[in-house]
Amino acid sequence: MGAVDKIKTSLEKAKSFIKLQWQKILKLGKDDPRRVTHSIKVGMSLTLVSLLYLLEPLFKTHGMIVKEIGDNVLWAVMTVVVVLEFTAGATFCKGFNRGLGTVSAGLLAFLMEYIATDFGIVSRAIIIGCAVFVVGATATYFRFLPYIKKNFDYGVVIFVLTFNLIAVSSYRVDSVMKIARDRFYTIAIGCVTCLIMTALVFPNWSGEDLHNSTVKRLEGLAKAIEACVSGYFNNEAPHMNEDEPGEDPVYLGYKALLDSKSTDETSALHARWEPRHSRQKRFPGTQYVQLGGVIRQFAYTVVALHGCIQTEIQTPRHVRVLFKDPCTRLADEISTVLKELANSIRKHYQCSSEILSDHLHDALREFNSAFKAQPRLFIGPASNQTQDMLGQAAAVAASDKYLSSAKPDSAALMSEWRLSKRASPGGQVPAKKVLRPSLSKITLTSLEFSEALPFAAFSSLLIEIVAKLEIVIKEVEELGKKAKFKECKQGDDVILNVRRPEMDDQMVHPE
Repeated sequence: MGAVDKIKTSLEKAKSFIKLQWQKILKLGKDDPRRVTHSIKVGMSLTLVSLLYLLEPLFKTHGMIVKEIGDNVLWAVMTVVVVLEFTAGATFCKGFNRGLGTVSAGLLAFLMEYIATDFGIVSRAIIIGCAVFVVGATATYFRFLPYIKKNFDYGVVIFVLTFNLIAVSSYRVDSVMKIARDRFYTIAIGCVTCLIMTALVFPNWSGEDLHNSTVKRLEGLAKAIEACVSGYFNNEAPHMNEDEPGEDPVYLGYKALLDSKSTDETSALHARWEPRHSRQKRFPGTQYVQLGGVIRQFAYTVVALHGCIQTEIQTPRHVRVLFKDPCTRLADEISTVLKELANSIRKHYQCSSEILSDHLHDALREFNSAFKAQPRLFIGPASNQTQDMLGQAAAVAASDKYLSSAKPDSAALMSEWRLSKRASPGGQVPAKKVLRPSLSKITLTSLEFSEALPFAAFSSLLIEIVAKLEIVIKEVEELGKKAKFKECKQGDDVILNVRRPEMDDQMVHPE
């Protein structure tokens, strides 16, 4: 029975594993249906080029040229496999590189063959060997040049491969011209098939991908800031799970931005190869890359703001409540501006900085006034704020004298706090830490001050976000000018699907 149980357990594990993998496969297609479409396009392209070989009876009635092309159909299949990419821009880029590399290498190989024809067998072999070495070494060295590496790396690889094949084959094969011609025909057929399939059959444009990703990143940052501030003041911030960090809504908002530089640059490069497929839409790749860099710097500040939620020492709740409303309003305005920018980019409208930042400046002034109303925030709780000013000065003057005696108390407090953390369910920090009465007043004051510091960091990061938001707005304006977005005048928020409450009041009660 033990062996039977083990077999049943193994079968159940195998079924669970297969079910899990099948769910992942289905999710991959649901997340982006274009992946399914691209897979079908590749299969159709391979089938079309393979028909040159599969329909062998037609070769007898259409001459030897068609038959010879069919015999070399492997090159067409290889071309489809390596050239047909997910986006049209990437396919055009690779197709151009493959064609340029094949033609240039063929011409150079035939020139070398023409020069080496008059020499003997030994001399001809030496010339071919030297040519292969020089061309291979030189072309490989040129691949390290940044411009070549970025734009023509694949073309150089095809150039080296084609040159070596033709040059070496010409030494023993008399009809090398015929072989090169047939292979060129099959490669051309493969490239044409790929270009037609990628540009005319459900095309995926790199420019549109770059455009849509920029919109999604701005919206994700808006949601992340809202979740950060809401969680900070409502004590609802989720703790980062090391095994599944994707469950954190704040992390979901900015994770796509952390390593987006290479993706943006690649999409911008491929967008340059795409034809103008719409009169109203332009995708200046360089400007999108610049905007992506600014948004990425903005996201780093949001990451730091997220870290304030998960610090071990938190500001007491009674202090945070004093600033909940102005901080929440400031975060809402920042989120609103980010959503307006995202909508303007999505719908190809450009908005001026005055339209986007007026409400934000009002929230910032309210935020500043709230801080001015609490000048003694870091002195301690309300009970300590009623102390005599002379007593506070004496306590500060005596801090050096009692600092050494306060250290053991601080160590004891931290030790006790760690024990309480371990004893708490789930290993989480208790909502409110209670200080021991036996601690000195110097230790109490320093610990209360340290508990207020996280909120100072949180508020300063909000101000930093506002400062960087101004840079994002300017970059979006510049993008609108380069992409020739339509002008959006004040009061056109309906076009952007962004409505403010005060605008509704004005529509109901016009002046």
